[in-house]
Formats: sequence, C-alpha cells, structure tokens
Amino acid sequence: MSVEAHDLPAWRGGWLNRLIARPGFQSWASKFPLTRGRARADGAALFDVVQGFVQSQVLMAVVELDLLRRLRAGPQSAEALARACDVPADRMQVLLQAGAALGLLRRKRDRFGLARKGAALMGVPGLEAMIRHHKAFYDDLRDPVALLRGPEETQLSQFWPYVFGGDVPAPEAAIYSDLMAQSQRLVAEDTLRAVSLKGVRHLLDVGGGTGAFLEAAGRAAPSMQMTLFDLPAVVPDAQARFDAAGMAGRVSIVPGSFREDALPGGADTVSLIRVLYDHSDDTVRALLARVYDALPAGGRLIVSEPMGGGARPDRAGDVYFAFYTMAMQTGRARSAAEITALLQEAGFAQINSPAPARAYVTRVLTAVRPS
Repeated sequence: MSVEAHDLPAWRGGWLNRLIARPGFQSWASKFPLTRGRARADGAALFDVVQGFVQSQVLMAVVELDLLRRLRAGPQSAEALARACDVPADRMQVLLQAGAALGLLRRKRDRFGLARKGAALMGVPGLEAMIRHHKAFYDDLRDPVALLRGPEETQLSQFWPYVFGGDVPAPEAAIYSDLMAQSQRLVAEDTLRAVSLKGVRHLLDVGGGTGAFLEAAGRAAPSMQMTLFDLPAVVPDAQARFDAAGMAGRVSIVPGSFREDALPGGADTVSLIRVLYDHSDDTVRALLARVYDALPAGGRLIVSEPMGGGARPDRAGDVYFAFYTMAMQTGRARSAAEITALLQEAGFAQINSPAPARAYVTRVLTAVRPS
C-alpha cells in the first residue's frame, strides 16, 4: 500500500495514537514523571470538553436570574439571592458556587460578589441577549446526531426566518433586528480596526439590518455618504437610528431583498457584514455577482463575519459557528480560503485578509473589482 507524502506525518503517528488510546497506557502515563504532566493536562482538557454543556447552562442560569446585575452593587448571601430569585437557598448556593468556579463570581466567606469576568460579560454589547436566545440553539443540540442527519425543522430556523427570504412579520423582525444590532457593535469595532475607510466616497451596506455598522462607519468617516439596503421590515428602526445619530442627511435607506432585487448603484464600496455565512453557496454566488455589477471599476468590497479555519481548524468558526449555521438550516461558516474562491469566481481581485483582532468576533476580507 502506498502512502502519499502529505499523509506521512499522520501515518507515522498512528502507532503512537493507538498506544495513547490504551487505558493501561493512560494509567501509566499519569504516574510516570516524564509524561504525567502532559497526561494530566490532556485529561483536564478533555474533562473541560465533557462538561462544556453544563458550563453553558450554568451561564444561562446566571444570566436568566440576572445575578450579575443583582451583585453589581455589592456582595450578597445565597439566602438573599434565593429570596430575590424565588429559588431554594441550597440550590442557589450550588449555582453561586458554580459561577465562582467559572470565574464569573467571587466568593468571600459566605457571600458572593461580581468577578472581573462577570463584569466583563455585562460590558460586551449584546452578549447577554445572545446567551438568552441560545435556548433555541441548545434545544437543537440536545440530539446532535439528529441535527447532523438533517431534521425537517429546527428551533433556530424559526428564530431567524429572514434567511429563507420573503416577508418577515414585524414581531420576528424586531427580535432579530434588536439582537443583531446589539452584537453588531463588536463586529463593527473589529471591522473598522482591520479596514480603513479613508478615501471612500459612498458606502453601500447590504443586509445591514437597523444600521449599526453604518452608524459606526459614519462616525469613522464623517464626510462619507451611505446607503442601507435590507428588507422593508427593518426600515423604520434603521431610520430611527440614523435620526438619533444625526446622520439622516447622509444615509439613504433602500428597502429590498438581495435575492430578488438589483442593488442600488452609486457606491464605490460595498460592505457585507455577517451576511454570507447565513446563506447557501448558490445564494452567495448570486449576491456576489450583484455586488460586482453594482460596483464601478476599482470599487471595493468588504466582507466581515466569523469564518472557519479551513486547513487549520478554528474553535470558534469550526465548532460554534459551524453548528450554529447547521441549526439555522442554511449557510455555513466558510474559511477565508473558501470565501476567497467565491470572490475570485465572481471576478474580484486583490483579495486581502488582515489579521483579525478577535477571530471569535469576526474576520475580514477585502476585494476589488478590477479596472
């Protein structure tokens, strides 16, 4: 049997993995001085994966019971928090102890206060709202094998109905628009760290929701004109945002669907912020073709969204976002290389991928329509 050159490292390591997989070897390695450090570290890391869902549910309970805000004024006892939250005191003690073990809370004698990580959680825009909405995602992950086999319907697909096109009822539009707008602030911050808007005359943001990214972009480039293109249901909230920000005179809001409608012209730069990963390859190809047609020669495209790691698997992109989009039943977390290939297929050139500040928030690609 022949072995390809690129398979040699994995092939040579096969015997070692078979040895490590033996329970007897694990017992020996955990005691032998030269291997016990690695064996124990691997064991702790594996247990952290095993208990990961429980940690997420502890976090959910902390957020649902609003414990972080209750403790912002100062430490409290388990009994006081139990009364405030209508939870038995002994069970509140378990939750607080778990929260302290995760670094969200800190324990001092018999009272619990806010720890640095818990305070940071409150300071991240949209994070608490995202945690609360994870109930639908966790319900879909209750049977991960069933999810992998492709159920007819998922809870998360009902939460994000806009990705399938068509009209979205106002209540549903308000829910997802609010959640996207809150979390978009972090994405906008990291996108604008990676990409300069110097020299941009007119920015068209496609699928921009209620305009959180455009508001941040408008502050970064005060003389730039802007156009927001998204479904009609989000227009009122977008208009209210730009009115409040004093940007109404600089922003045109064009309602429409990029699945069906041509994109507005006149912009020299187009942004797709957390858009591509929501959609299938066919939808993405059609959208990129529309973007290409809407841009002038030399016009620039900015793509910003979570991405998979491709040949170098990434914990955020290939675990969280990959399964999230699977539960949405549309789209996927593509690697930068996969998006680059789609951009090249559409005709774009000069594709660049700046190093991300926080890959778990977003990664950025830029591309240019050739002259």
